[in-house]
Amino acid sequence: MAIEILKEKCTGCGLCFKSCPYDAFEFEPYDGNKLGRVAKVNAKCSFCNQCLTACRFGAIKEVQTATGDDRFKDYKHIWVYAEQRHGKIQNVALELIGEGRKLAKDISEDTQVCAILVGDKIDHLAQECFEYGAEKVYMIQDPLLEQYTTDGYTKVIYDAIQEYKPEIVLYGATHIGRDLAPRIAARCNTGLTADCTHLDVKVSKYIEFAKANTTLDTSTLDPNDPSTGIKQTRPAFGGNLMATIICPNTRPQMSTVRPGVMQKLERKPGATGEIVNVKPAITKDDIHVTVKDVVKSAKELVSLTDAKIICSGGRGLGGPEGFELIKEFADKVGGVVGSSRAAVDAGWIDHSHQVGQTGTTVKPEIYFACGISGAIQHQAGMSGSKIIVAINKDPDCPMMEIADYGIVGDLYKVIPEIIKEWDNAEELYDATTR
Repeated sequence: MAIEILKEKCTGCGLCFKSCPYDAFEFEPYDGNKLGRVAKVNAKCSFCNQCLTACRFGAIKEVQTATGDDRFKDYKHIWVYAEQRHGKIQNVALELIGEGRKLAKDISEDTQVCAILVGDKIDHLAQECFEYGAEKVYMIQDPLLEQYTTDGYTKVIYDAIQEYKPEIVLYGATHIGRDLAPRIAARCNTGLTADCTHLDVKVSKYIEFAKANTTLDTSTLDPNDPSTGIKQTRPAFGGNLMATIICPNTRPQMSTVRPGVMQKLERKPGATGEIVNVKPAITKDDIHVTVKDVVKSAKELVSLTDAKIICSGGRGLGGPEGFELIKEFADKVGGVVGSSRAAVDAGWIDHSHQVGQTGTTVKPEIYFACGISGAIQHQAGMSGSKIIVAINKDPDCPMMEIADYGIVGDLYKVIPEIIKEWDNAEELYDATTR
């Protein structure tokens, strides 16, 4: 599909400019009318068709292209924003590289998975990207990019996208990813699906039949069906259903993906790939915020995504003092402290501990849900745990339904007993190993 301007009917009135929400029109000289100009459609057009009804002179029409993806033929490969902080790549970036390899197999044999690294003096991180599955690394380095700034990182990544034209760009749904991705998507005039929990490839029926080597009657198929695209799944309506979203009319397709929901590939030490050094066109004038200092607070030390054991507390704790018991419990079993949204909203604990749809998605070996009823929003963030232990007075709460082990009782009596038994088990183990 495309938009065509019929020059012989266009009067150069500019009504189409006002109707277009994407600023996709501009003027070009034309001697065939009084104003000496006609409208022209630029690359920002998203084919929303609002201009068709706005034009009073019938000078705009919709035309079908030979194939629906002709305008995307220059867009290739999958990019993963390899978020790094202080010279260390975030785990979610490595997870997305692994997910990118799965998507690439379903798209085509020629599709590459590329990492894009931004910062300064970060050459050593390219090797880690290769070892976790990246085939190419785009390296953007400059002293002005040493610290993350929205303006600086948006500009250099957008410039790289315009030059190299990736088909898909994936970001981790971290604080930085959630800040950066929508800025870049807006500049690219493309869509962005936020907080995805699953990605899949949509392949046109033409390709499906071709792979099956089957005789095809194309008259029954939509010629505008894009050849490939990603199906982006995320929770919607408060987590009560899962929405699958596609981006058929613009490129690149962009998603932010929650940390902890994808699997890293097994690391292959010594793996290599191609490094593309991209020289950023950036000056101090492009950055409107100056980072004076970075102060690490205690909440940044919470690493829920990497924890093997998580002890979470909810409304059932009754107050902030309940987290003192949860902290003692976590220290005893070698875990970290998590919480439900209700506890965070009540001000009992910092948001960095929150597990769930609006918090962190986790997949620990053991998840202790203490005084947490198990709303679907919370389950969305921890149901992938290998073992779930629920401690609650209510035997019919939703958490009991998904728990591997349910303990019905007062958590202030149950948890001390678990700690006591844990001590006894440690003593027994020490005695038998002497």
